[in-house]
Amino acid sequence: MNYLLEIGLEEVPAHLVTPSINQLQERMSAFLTEHRVSFDRIVKFSTPRRLTLLVEGLAEQSASSDEEVKGPSAKIAKDKEGNWSKAIQGFSRGQGVNPDDLLLKGDYYYAEKHIEGVATSSILTAVSRDVIEKMQFSTYMKWANNSFLFVRPIQWLVSLLDNEVVPFSLLDVTAGNQSRGHRFLDHDATFTIETAEDYLSAMTAHFVMADSEARKAVISEQILTLAAEHNWDVILHEGLLEEVNNIVEYPTAFVGSFDEKYLEVPAEVLVTSMRDNQRYFEVYTKDGKLAPHFISVRNGNGEHMEKVIEGNEKVLVARLEDAEFFWNEDQKLKLEDLVEKLSKVTFHAKIGSITEHMARTKAVGHKLADLIGASATEKADLARASEIYKFDLLTGMVGEFDELQGVMGEKYARLAGENEAVSAAIREHYMPTSADGELPATKVGSLLAASDKLDSLMSFFNAGLIPSGSNDPYALRRAAQGLIRIIEKMNWRFDFVQFIDQFDFENKAELREFMKARIQKLLLEDGVRYDIVDAVVEAQPIDLAAIMEAAHVISAHQEHAPFKPAVENVARVINLAKKVETSQPVDASLMENEAETGLNETVENLKLEWDGLETEMKFRSIVHQLAPAISNFFENVMVMVDDEKVKNNRLSLLTEVVTMTNQLGDFTKIITK
Repeated sequence: MNYLLEIGLEEVPAHLVTPSINQLQERMSAFLTEHRVSFDRIVKFSTPRRLTLLVEGLAEQSASSDEEVKGPSAKIAKDKEGNWSKAIQGFSRGQGVNPDDLLLKGDYYYAEKHIEGVATSSILTAVSRDVIEKMQFSTYMKWANNSFLFVRPIQWLVSLLDNEVVPFSLLDVTAGNQSRGHRFLDHDATFTIETAEDYLSAMTAHFVMADSEARKAVISEQILTLAAEHNWDVILHEGLLEEVNNIVEYPTAFVGSFDEKYLEVPAEVLVTSMRDNQRYFEVYTKDGKLAPHFISVRNGNGEHMEKVIEGNEKVLVARLEDAEFFWNEDQKLKLEDLVEKLSKVTFHAKIGSITEHMARTKAVGHKLADLIGASATEKADLARASEIYKFDLLTGMVGEFDELQGVMGEKYARLAGENEAVSAAIREHYMPTSADGELPATKVGSLLAASDKLDSLMSFFNAGLIPSGSNDPYALRRAAQGLIRIIEKMNWRFDFVQFIDQFDFENKAELREFMKARIQKLLLEDGVRYDIVDAVVEAQPIDLAAIMEAAHVISAHQEHAPFKPAVENVARVINLAKKVETSQPVDASLMENEAETGLNETVENLKLEWDGLETEMKFRSIVHQLAPAISNFFENVMVMVDDEKVKNNRLSLLTEVVTMTNQLGDFTKIITK
């Protein structure tokens, strides 16, 4: 059997269509599994006006099952006369069994129940209550006088098991076999879907491409064909393609144009106007230059296309006129005047102005540049960039197109005579702009981006504006994650806690734990095992780049034969070293056998080169040199002896081992079983 569920809606925002259909598919799968109804697969279809599932290969009824239900304990099962207690009698009634049929297992009574299968058609009547009404969205809409909320108002419902309607109602909408076609191309108000498996063909007949992947492929092919016909190159930006796909039901691509005079405006501005604001695909000549044309997609067929093109060109030209105006007007402004005005722009009411933020960023950048060994030229460029890098916030272009922050700063800085390093840093300080966004390409840009993010974190934590739960209005999690990624890419090695201790602010411990949590998230997203993540975030010192590297190094060795004994030996050392109350220098004269002196010599030899070793070599040294020496030590040496001097000396030796291994993490948290 096949079951069709279609939820007809008012137009759903493009960014919500795919998450909504994915959620519906997951909830339907969970619903059927919970009710023990087997099926082959669930096929999903979606457009801006409909979310549809086709469940194929449904069983005619749910599977029968036998189960045991735990009841009262034996202690309260009977009264003093040996009769069944009220607790047992009530439990038995609830389970539909006789108390004498209960089974005593251990200290509790259990009821054995046989549950017969139920007709699938009967189970599916609960789809509205258990699937549709439980859906959750980032954006809801309420309509009419209903208290029920959904992503958009529900207009119709189709519920078909093969060719039979599975009845249910949601508000004033009753599920049936009547659907609707394309809003403009289809002349029928409604039409009948005869059977569930007819869905796609019925949709096609009424000008709806319901299969989102097939629709996206058609859009891609149409765009590439138009580009080839005009000898252009076009980039099918995945995000834009997904958005366009989710605003049309019957796509037809077309070409539009604009006056070449607008090409004097920076290409980034034109692309922003076309791609971000109008959902157009920009096109390029074969030599890589932006062409005065675009490709867009309409929700309809090829009829009256000249009017569609004219309308789209008219809308775009209005935006390009604004862009040209701001570009010309902004060039009349003086960079120094804009920087001066930033003192009157608030960064945050509890933190101060943007000028103050830039001054703090400059101070952070100075210390960071010293720490990572920047050259005198790089320090000078960083200092200059720190003094001006937010000036473009006061330009007309950024006021109109705020997504061009930094991009226009670079353009205007170069026009004002700033050098390439300073100008590029102004653009790059916003990077990354998303969780996996592009990172700064230059050293000065990386320093400015890291310093800006560090000051934001310290300033907001100092003001007590710390993210909690899902609440993060100032995007501090993104700032922290970007900071870690920059430091990792640049391989800057330094003690994060020691660095922030140079600055006077509150909630340092909270910031330290916040950064560790961000590292955990990044590593888990990279596929690192959770126990290895837990281990490396306990590394001492908290060297962000080293922690990220250690996680990947340890992960690369986790399947190797020596991994398990090495980790277990180091973990045993760590647990024993916790008994040390006061550390003291190791005294070789107190050592009594070769196993003890052997471990000491291994530690001393490794200490000579430890700080200069790469993380990979440190871990190899632990596995192949330190761990065997530890194993031999434990086989031949008793640590907790009666002689206090000998015992403390051995514990001190183990503490030195821990000091070295702790640079990679806490090995006791790594699971080896």
